Amino acid sequence: MSSGGEQAMHTPVSRLIILLTIMGLSVVMLLARAAQLQIMDTEFLQNEGESRYLRDVPISNVRGEILDREGAPLAASTPVESAHADPRILLQNSEYIPLLADILEVDPDVLQRKLSQRSERQFVWLRRRLLPEVAAGIEKLDAPGVSLRREYQRFYPTGGVTAHLLGYTDIDDVGQEGLELIYNDWLRGEPGLKRVIKDEHGRFVENVELLKPARPGQPITLTIDRRLQYLAFRELQQAVDIHQATSGSLVLLDVSTGEILAMVNQPAYNPNQISQRKGDAKLNRAMIDLFEPGSVMKPFTVAAALEAGTVTPNTVIDINPGGLTIAGHTITDTHYYGPLTLTRLITKSSNIGMSKLALEMPGSHIYDVLSRFGFGKVSGVAFPGESAGVLRNHQRWHPLEQATLSYGYGLSVTTLQLAQAYGVLAARGRLHQPTLILGSNNPTSSVMDEKIAALVVSMLETVTGEEGTGKRAAIPMYRVAGKTGTSHKAGVGGYSDRYVSSFVGFAPVSQPRLVCAVVINDPQGDDYYGGLVAAPVFQAVMRDAMRLLNVPPDALQQYLVQNQAAQP
Repeated sequence: MSSGGEQAMHTPVSRLIILLTIMGLSVVMLLARAAQLQIMDTEFLQNEGESRYLRDVPISNVRGEILDREGAPLAASTPVESAHADPRILLQNSEYIPLLADILEVDPDVLQRKLSQRSERQFVWLRRRLLPEVAAGIEKLDAPGVSLRREYQRFYPTGGVTAHLLGYTDIDDVGQEGLELIYNDWLRGEPGLKRVIKDEHGRFVENVELLKPARPGQPITLTIDRRLQYLAFRELQQAVDIHQATSGSLVLLDVSTGEILAMVNQPAYNPNQISQRKGDAKLNRAMIDLFEPGSVMKPFTVAAALEAGTVTPNTVIDINPGGLTIAGHTITDTHYYGPLTLTRLITKSSNIGMSKLALEMPGSHIYDVLSRFGFGKVSGVAFPGESAGVLRNHQRWHPLEQATLSYGYGLSVTTLQLAQAYGVLAARGRLHQPTLILGSNNPTSSVMDEKIAALVVSMLETVTGEEGTGKRAAIPMYRVAGKTGTSHKAGVGGYSDRYVSSFVGFAPVSQPRLVCAVVINDPQGDDYYGGLVAAPVFQAVMRDAMRLLNVPPDALQQYLVQNQAAQP
């Protein structure tokens, strides 16, 4: 029995020794293998480590839309794929380069050289914003080191119709012109960032974690009415073409709010085509181009005279003998009119009469009135490159300059400034700061006594009557007030026989809703007067705009009576 018990005691010990021996051998083998990999054969571990690596990859975000006042998109972003490569990996698999070049439609040698010159980098763009079929071809090729990345491309559905307002973005979706530039930070948002695992060929394996979520850009809603913008663009383009003019601009404002409902320019360009984004075609001329306005300034001279008390509505100005000489320069009218009331000074657009009014007032008063109406300062729209115009300090005026300024020479303005100033008259003396952003806080201020503004408006209404210079601006069934302008362009050695033709007005007079300024630069041919060139554009735009906006007519009865009298 003792020998059997002794055997039972030795059996567990033997098993334990065997187990420990096995474990020891395993440890020795593991240590030997580790030594082999770490000391004698490092290439294997390096390859395995390099076959899986972490990368931080940006996440593209969508840029905010720009919308018209009814929510129609004027600028939107569409998803596109862009191709990029790790030059080191692709160069190691050079057999793919000719195939990739064929898909991209580039010279293989050029692509090879581009990769070789950037072989120290891990990221190189091959081409941005690919066509869908090109992106599909690259994805199917599955070349080592080549990947596609989702980006967004800006698209402008209205093309050249809104190009001067919106501007455009560059290849990195950063605003370069217009509202895209002004509100770039608001529209752009922030890209995100994620950590991913890629294999040795640069291919995506899996997402690891989201480091920073992408924040989309915020939309902007404009005061622009897309329908009115199209309408204004069409009519302005047609007038510029007919008269073979160098350029033109038009601004349509809401009288009661100062909101810009339409702003168009010619020549135009298509912002969707990169090749057209150059030269003067990009200029928003309505806010940048300066010109001497001519007779469209006469209502403000009359308003200043009434405010100064140097005249009354019944004052008669003697135009005899048909010319006014100041400092050796003779001011004339196109016709001899004889004595004229203030109203007929406006109706017949007398330069002599306006000069006499101006010379009876202190220059400081004229300067103050024009400044209050917004001349010589920016509008507050905050548009890139907006011009403040030129209104010299009254202390530097000579009598001749004070006289010529009364009928629109000696100062420079923009189309927007004219629309804003006439908007003050239409609003019976209140200035509504123009705005392009719907819902913005655009301040209002009192510029002139309501009664004086109303008197000037009644005078301007005669301009579109049968005896006025602007009868082609008249709109059936509506009362229209406005003024024509035809100014010589300054050239080398003085004024030339080239012109700026304009018309600025508003309707309906009983309760003004819209004010429109039309400027045509350098029309060719014999029809260069504002009443012949710009007034018809005003008439066409305002007529259709009031129909689209359901503005009730205020001269329907008068229209019916006239039509009945005209019938045989």
